Amino acid sequence: MNLRHVRQLILALGCALTIGGAAAAEPNRGEVLVERHCGGCHAVGRAGDSPKPPAPPFRDLNQRYAPSALAEALAEGLLTGHPLMPEFRFEPDDVRAIIRYLDSIQTRQPA
Repeated sequence: MNLRHVRQLILALGCALTIGGAAAAEPNRGEVLVERHCGGCHAVGRAGDSPKPPAPPFRDLNQRYAPSALAEALAEGLLTGHPLMPEFRFEPDDVRAIIRYLDSIQTRQPA
C-alpha cells in the first residue's frame, strides 16, 4: 500500500468516525432538549413518574401514536388545548434528535 492509499484510508476512517460519532450523540441531544423543555411536567426517561401527574410519561407515547407523528408539530409549533403547556417550535435537526430519543425510550412497540 503506497502513501497515497494510506492517506485516503485515514481520511475515510476519520470521516466515518465523525459521522458515526454525530449519530451516536443524537439521542443525547434529544434527551437534553426534551429534559429542558418538557421535563418540568413529563417523565422524559425510561423510568420514573411525571412531575405533574396528569402529564403522560414520554416513554408511553407509542400507546397513543408513533413518536415520529410529532415531527411536523415540533417543527411548526406544538400547540395543545391545555392552557399551562407552552408552545414549542424546534429546528429540523432538533426535531430529528427529539424523535430519535423518543423512539429510543418507548416501553413497548406499537401494535
